[in-house]
Amino acid sequence: MVEESLKIILAQPRGFCAGVVRAIEIVERAVELNDSPVYVRHEIVHNRHVVQDLKAKGARFVAELDEIPDGAVTVFSAHGVSRTVEANARARGLEVLDATCPLVRKVHKEGARYIAKGRTLVLIGHAGHPEVEGTIGQIDGTVHLVQSVADVASLPIPVDAPVAYITQTTLSIDDTRAIIEALAARFADLAGPDTRDICYATQNRQTAVRRLAPMVDLLLVVGARNSSNSNRLRELGEELGVHSRLIADAAELDAAWLEGVRTIGLTAGASAPEVLVQGVIARIKQLRHAEISVLDGIEENVHFDLPPQLQAARKAAADAPST
Repeated sequence: MVEESLKIILAQPRGFCAGVVRAIEIVERAVELNDSPVYVRHEIVHNRHVVQDLKAKGARFVAELDEIPDGAVTVFSAHGVSRTVEANARARGLEVLDATCPLVRKVHKEGARYIAKGRTLVLIGHAGHPEVEGTIGQIDGTVHLVQSVADVASLPIPVDAPVAYITQTTLSIDDTRAIIEALAARFADLAGPDTRDICYATQNRQTAVRRLAPMVDLLLVVGARNSSNSNRLRELGEELGVHSRLIADAAELDAAWLEGVRTIGLTAGASAPEVLVQGVIARIKQLRHAEISVLDGIEENVHFDLPPQLQAARKAAADAPST
């Protein structure tokens, strides 16, 4: 008996967002333009394949600034850093290229604005995540971190205090909305951005999964275990009633998952390169005959400029006379 052909529906959009593209390009350009080593504090984005590729091109990844020689070219990751890290870098004379995503910077500015207006600030996010640590460290004043609806009840804030909230950019929109509703129920004077201010890439990829879920028997999310937005995509698939798996690459695909499956939905977190998606498709095709289609969806055309230092260096290189 011939096994029925498998259908693979690719989510649109999926994979790299503009902030990730910018961060990777910053490291690549820095390596190209400098004869001396370029150091990157933490993973530039949460994907080991990306990190390994940049290592192969010459970038050196470190956990903390004290591993970097004084005066060396240093890149901060897309997740952002605290003011303390920035100050330590200046004190060490490090030549910093800041790859912090502009949308994360927007959250920093929103938080500072609320504090300046005298509001008590609540950050909705995951404890220990680099973006959360960087955001807390960018804001002068106390920041109360909440991770769930249950955390709202235990906040040490008077119910009549003026309160504001900001959010980690890569959270589930539904989870964030529920926490915001809990804050609004407890505090009469609450200000904050709309849930639409969560990163456009997070929203778009979650919207695509919502559309994809009713069409498929299995959802595969390509992304790293420590990628917040990739984990949210898998969780969203499960919430929508679809068996969902998060895989780093094709090597993690289990052939047993395909048994009895007619249609697979395939997406990728914002820090997962398309080559990994194509690798998963190739692996599936080794196991089953498969037909590929792409879900209609948003065509992203967002672009973030490189830091001024790299723009100037690129222009100087382009204007230099050829020898």
